[in-house]
Amino acid sequence: MSAFTRFESEALTFLRGLKRRNEKPWFEANRPTYERAVKLPLQRLAEELDVRFAALAPEFVAPPRRALFRIHRDVRFSKDKSPYKTHAALWVFHRDAGRGVGRSVGEAHGGAGFYFHLEPGASLVAGGYWMPPRPALNIIRERLAEDYRAFATLVKAPGFVRRFRSLTDDEPGVRLTRVPRGFAPDHPAAEWLRFNSFTASRGLTDAEALSPKLVDTILKDYAALLPMVRWLNGALGHGSAARR
Repeated sequence: MSAFTRFESEALTFLRGLKRRNEKPWFEANRPTYERAVKLPLQRLAEELDVRFAALAPEFVAPPRRALFRIHRDVRFSKDKSPYKTHAALWVFHRDAGRGVGRSVGEAHGGAGFYFHLEPGASLVAGGYWMPPRPALNIIRERLAEDYRAFATLVKAPGFVRRFRSLTDDEPGVRLTRVPRGFAPDHPAAEWLRFNSFTASRGLTDAEALSPKLVDTILKDYAALLPMVRWLNGALGHGSAARR
């Protein structure tokens, strides 16, 4: 496997076609394009990020076989039976926490990490801990109640605000209308205690997603997200590392 160079426009063309014809016959007829234009470059990107994180934050890894999200959707509990996702994505995760993401994952829930999402007109980079399961969420909230000043300093830092504005709060269920039970309504950390999910993201234009400078671009975002991601993992007992 050679080093990542870029995504070609064919990758976005394939994803647009899949959105129009989200069905197995179409996908199988176009599988060679998916393998060549989407999956292989995404694997190479994961490999490149794995190498870069060895210097940026050695506790994070992106082995291609585990970092990529599957293109197939889990339709068991969904009214939408479309078989395929219309985007491609990968996850850079803490080597001790595991690859698990969010509440719906059957394996260990993992921890905070870094995300890349490729989709026509909606590509993005993100980092943090998306919808942690209740035990992890409770631990994070307890830490916030004790150490909210440190967390607030990280997410209100000028560089963070300039790139991401604030924590993501425009998804259903991400933020409560009230402070959760067990905390005073006027708690100094109330602003953060209301969150059920702790992520920040920045959209990428199609030109940025297809640029040969993509790796350098998203590494700058990941570096800006790193203090928050490390704070979240630290609350859960997943430490940082000086070397891999």
